Amino acid sequence: MGSKLSETVKGKLRMGARIIQEGGRDKVFKQIFVMREEEELLKASQCYLSTTAGPIAGLLFISTEKLAFCSERSINVISETGKLIGTAPYKVLIPVRKIRRANRSKNVTNGAQKYIEIVTEDGFEFWFMGFLRYEKAFMNLEKALSLVS
Repeated sequence: MGSKLSETVKGKLRMGARIIQEGGRDKVFKQIFVMREEEELLKASQCYLSTTAGPIAGLLFISTEKLAFCSERSINVISETGKLIGTAPYKVLIPVRKIRRANRSKNVTNGAQKYIEIVTEDGFEFWFMGFLRYEKAFMNLEKALSLVS
């Protein structure tokens, strides 16, 4: 557990340093994901995206037009033959208009563990967890969804 904890802390420090170097979360968002002129970034939250390989730490950006996640660290990209092709950040981009619903959820045995489930129009599910400010993140997600309704 110790090495995983130190890797998590290092990742958060790297992400914090990047945010400072780039001039804020807005600029990081614009650099990683294309942002239209009329689009507004509502919230950027450090959290985890649940995947079949385990949780991935990163930043979740909630804007008036999209929900976008970018991992703190790059992941290995492997070819069909099993060879390492390279590394790339793990990214997810969901247009807000394609979100069918967003649900709050929490662990029944540990109520402090809260999740946000996103279900897209085509039936894909995305689970985000480990928010520092869970309520604020969900409130901004609801705001973004209300703008397209």
